[in-house]
Amino acid sequence: MNELFRRELSRMLLAEIKDPRVAGAVVSDVRVSSDLSHASVYVRADAAGSTDGAIAGLEHAAGFIRRELGRTLRLRKIPEFRFLPDQTFEHVSRIEELLRQARDSDERGGT
Repeated sequence: MNELFRRELSRMLLAEIKDPRVAGAVVSDVRVSSDLSHASVYVRADAAGSTDGAIAGLEHAAGFIRRELGRTLRLRKIPEFRFLPDQTFEHVSRIEELLRQARDSDERGGT
């Protein structure tokens, strides 16, 4: 279900949601609860956009999104969406920095 919602939300971003705040936004991941009551949607913006702006635009369009997904997917229940910033890039950058620091420390300690 996660991938189905991610794919459909991505399609809607490209074709149906006209809010300029979501232009260039990417849905990177969706995590749907087992009972389909809630879904966390992770969003990132391209270099020109604002993730906060994209999330605000998606929150504004949440009713439209749920209605359209219900129509196109023909599911009994469409989850309530919670739009969150995708922080994967920041986490990866932080891990790389910590690894670099550890490597530098080992090199200084070994000489």
